[in-house]
Amino acid sequence: MAIEIEDKFDVPTDFTVPDLSGISGCAQVESPVTHELTAIYFDTPDLRLAARGVTLRRRRGGDDAGWHLKLPKAKKVRQEITHRLTRSAKVVPAPLAELVTAYTRGGELVPVAELKTRRSVIVLKDEAGESVAEVADDSVKGTVFGEVPYVELWREVEVELTGGTEKLLGRVGKTLRKAGAVQAGAANKLRRLIDASPSAEKLQERPRPWAGEPGTAGAVVIDYVSSQVDALLAQDPQVRRAGDDAVHQMRVAARRLRSALKAFKSVMGETPEIQEELRWLGLVLGDVRDLEVIRARFAGRLEGLPPELVVGPVEARLGADLEAQEKAGYDVIRETLSDERYFALLDSLDLLVAKPSLTKKAASPAESTLTAVAARGWRRVERRYEEAQAMEDADEREIAMHNVRKAAKRARYTAEALAPVLGGTLAELGKRAEAVQDILGLHQDGVVAQEVLEREAERAREAGEDAFTYGVLIGIEREVAEQAHKGFPRVWEETVSVVRGLLPVG
Repeated sequence: MAIEIEDKFDVPTDFTVPDLSGISGCAQVESPVTHELTAIYFDTPDLRLAARGVTLRRRRGGDDAGWHLKLPKAKKVRQEITHRLTRSAKVVPAPLAELVTAYTRGGELVPVAELKTRRSVIVLKDEAGESVAEVADDSVKGTVFGEVPYVELWREVEVELTGGTEKLLGRVGKTLRKAGAVQAGAANKLRRLIDASPSAEKLQERPRPWAGEPGTAGAVVIDYVSSQVDALLAQDPQVRRAGDDAVHQMRVAARRLRSALKAFKSVMGETPEIQEELRWLGLVLGDVRDLEVIRARFAGRLEGLPPELVVGPVEARLGADLEAQEKAGYDVIRETLSDERYFALLDSLDLLVAKPSLTKKAASPAESTLTAVAARGWRRVERRYEEAQAMEDADEREIAMHNVRKAAKRARYTAEALAPVLGGTLAELGKRAEAVQDILGLHQDGVVAQEVLEREAERAREAGEDAFTYGVLIGIEREVAEQAHKGFPRVWEETVSVVRGLLPVG
């Protein structure tokens, strides 16, 4: 798996690549090397991958023959996942087909286009002789398959970083533009070809985010919800590969979506079914995420203990055993992410941002309408706190404080969603709500850790193992929870004082 950072330029057929030797950061310019490349691109018949900026191809020729899956991450940045060249030219390798399931949603992957490219590659090197960038001058013949194949010829230049900085990418691009190149109009060759062909009509059938009047509450809310749908989809392939922090990021996207649908119902209308399905997805992801967190937590605790306090196979029980549970959890997640229920949720989210059932408030000014939403979100936190403090039973009060934490998280997500558009007041609100969430989380995490340790200690005793170290760890976690409990009143008072000065009264 690699991160691809590149820039693309359209050039006329008589374009001459300029001298690149004078560019800062480039000490050597290698002589061009030419390759003949043939790539077959796969997609669903209605081009679901192309609509999302995803490309999946089988390439022959050059130094990187094989299967290539490219997933968009950011502007000019794509993640590339490769697979060895297989005998079959018509069947996508199962590991790659699985990674695009969130986009295909049960649709068959078939060859949709062929690109034959004569590529002339110039390698740029630094003073140490290390490659910093490659400039590829491509003459392309593209064919879109169909009853009447569509064929187009064109030329383009790609600049891809191989070790250099984005500043170097910018300098090379500037030099090319001075020579007559222009920024490419499409993100990749396949999209350029399809956009010019009759198949472009298939792309237009895919749901596109609703575009409201700029500055209105509806436009701001839909833009945010759409960004979180994209974030959810972007993490799907990473979760299937058990990528670092991927489950956490996907779970956060699901939680932010659910929180937004709750908070902004006065703009978007009621969406109980989608909220419930997002809750379901979050619970499935949460089992593995909680195991990841607790396993890392215990590993850190054990590493900080003097060796004489680590007695028996405690590291294996709190490490390997929990990791085995984690791996089993990933199997459940992969099964869930290939289920029709999950596909239906994704379809519902696509439709939600493409054809939202907006209320009258969607047309109102974003600042006044959505600031009021954020204010209501914080007042909900204060009400939950007052309800908790009114409870005499300690156990009931602790459960109620967990609801305070959930309300604070929702207030934080609402504020963070609006801060980039509505400014610093909401950014500060987000930080203050996060502070409340964090200290309550410290207490909750300490309590949960104690429960897990007590369970594992019992298993150790049943296996005839010494449970001494579990007692030490329980003591540490109890202290963490108690310190968070003691520190909460100060954080709460400071937060309430600041937030009430930020938000409108009412």
